[in-house]
Amino acid sequence: MSDQNRRYAFAGIIIEDRQRSAALVQKILSEQSSIISGRMGIPNLEDGSLSIITVILHATTDEIGALSGKIGRIPGVSIKTGISK
Repeated sequence: MSDQNRRYAFAGIIIEDRQRSAALVQKILSEQSSIISGRMGIPNLEDGSLSIITVILHATTDEIGALSGKIGRIPGVSIKTGISK
């Protein structure tokens, strides 16, 4: 894939039901590791029930949208992205 078609983006992920949803979020992020340039997370907020993850992506807009869509469909999880111009 040409770097010309790839853009930098961030994705902020909030997991409100860590027990139920964190493993699935982790599985999806692992499957998409080739487009992840960096990751930071706080796993144990609110006595362990809440997690926040931020990932830096270098991917096409289609790949960013696909990742966001997969994660956004998980119950108890929300995701927002920002994409460079």
